[in-house]
Amino acid sequence: MTLDYEIPERSNSNDLGFIFTGSSFKVSDNAGMNDIINNIKAAATDSNISGIFLELSTIGTSSANIEEIRNALSEFKKSGKFIVSYAETYSQSAYYLASVSDEIYMFPDGIIDIHGMASQNMFYKHLLDKLDIEMQIIRPENNKFKSAVEPYFLDKMSDANREQNMVLLESIWNKICNDISVSRGIDVELINQMADDLTLMFEPETALKNNFIDGLMYRDELIAKLQQNLNLNNNKKLNLIKNTQYAKVRPELYSGEDKIGIVYAEGQIIDGEGDDTTIGGESLSKAIRAARNDKKVKAIVMRVNSPGGSAMASEVIRREVELAAKEKPVIVSMGNYAASGGYWISSSSDYIFADPNTLTGSIGVFGTVPNLKGFMNDKLGLTFDEVKTNENSDFGSLTKPLSPYQLKMMQKHVTETYDDFITLVSETRNLRKTFVDSIGQGRVWSGSDAIKIGLVDELGGIEQAIAFAAEKAGLESYSIKEFPKQEDIFESLLKTEKQEYYTKTILKNKLGDKVHYLEALERLNQTEGVQALMPLYFYN
Repeated sequence: MTLDYEIPERSNSNDLGFIFTGSSFKVSDNAGMNDIINNIKAAATDSNISGIFLELSTIGTSSANIEEIRNALSEFKKSGKFIVSYAETYSQSAYYLASVSDEIYMFPDGIIDIHGMASQNMFYKHLLDKLDIEMQIIRPENNKFKSAVEPYFLDKMSDANREQNMVLLESIWNKICNDISVSRGIDVELINQMADDLTLMFEPETALKNNFIDGLMYRDELIAKLQQNLNLNNNKKLNLIKNTQYAKVRPELYSGEDKIGIVYAEGQIIDGEGDDTTIGGESLSKAIRAARNDKKVKAIVMRVNSPGGSAMASEVIRREVELAAKEKPVIVSMGNYAASGGYWISSSSDYIFADPNTLTGSIGVFGTVPNLKGFMNDKLGLTFDEVKTNENSDFGSLTKPLSPYQLKMMQKHVTETYDDFITLVSETRNLRKTFVDSIGQGRVWSGSDAIKIGLVDELGGIEQAIAFAAEKAGLESYSIKEFPKQEDIFESLLKTEKQEYYTKTILKNKLGDKVHYLEALERLNQTEGVQALMPLYFYN
């Protein structure tokens, strides 16, 4: 397994096993979370598989998904088959995953980049000031943790935002350290000491001495060792099969006439139609409705991996979840994020699973209306004049500020939307409204903390959610049906809107982690209307 790409929730059949880098195509083992987890599960009982070789450097997903893969590997070890890891350089997330292995090896001059966790936000205030652009912010007065709007008027984190980020980081980091400690028999205090000193980054012998790895060797030496362990002579090569290849030939995991529908909700929530990287209110609603109306689908698992977005689209989706839950069990499995609008769409389900490192909650809303008057007049030399038939015919104009009345009406609408949000959570989670308000206010919680305050029902990944859904539906045997249906590759290529998706793919492959800065700027163009959004990015 090589996981050095941005891992989607499900494999994209349109990729044809290739990634376009901007100048050429290259073969890529670009399996989604669904195939990665199912491959590990199938490999445990597949007589053709002797073990798993993790060749890791970086991992293109966040802590919650890494934890799900790690848990699946831990379960795989019960089969008695081996897991061996190798890398020239282990990023922190790669080492966290590798730590579940029976044996960990590294290049003689390699690096283990264990340094702790950090959260960084990008602030636009000085940029907007230079451009003479005013971002008019509308949010409930008590939404002090709703940090999505802070970049527009602050140049650093507020005290409330700093507090919530620190609590989240400590929760996730403590889980990572404890897992490494249990797997490798290393004291948590020593892990933190090594992170503080950056010792493992520059002293591979220290990593070996303190049991972070089992050996320093070249890759050819490890391959020879694996051949020896499998009783292969030097003339017989290891038969290595990648995730995307194995997904096509692995033994069937599920079978039965009855089905469990898995609905994928991945990306920022927007109005209208979405794509492979965004959740469209209209398109996801169609997918949920299709699963509800499919007579063979006896239960639905909605996999949510979203920081939120449009409040209107979130409510459109939630309504479909509510309708589906009246006819069959609807279980939510939260991935890396299920916050703000991501929590909104989850709230009307029957039961919610989250990983300990899932970022959820962020119950809060905001609205933004840019005022470009100064930019247009003073920077570009453009002026505007108008006539209008009614008092507020100019509402929504970007060339002048909102009038006091318009601002008042926007404030009223945003405040009412927040009240709708906390009322919804209060009713669906059976919690006092005043309590929901106290844990809301835009605050983000880890899955470990969210279960303590009643926002989720159980800690676990999508496998646990599927098993629970089957139990609720009374199914002993079943197959899986995924929604929405993926387009045919040739139909997809002919659609002009797909050009944006492929452009994003190229940029992600070129920029790696740095693409998050670009995505932060992109959100400036996507925050129309009232938003339930949590723009956080953690470095791990």
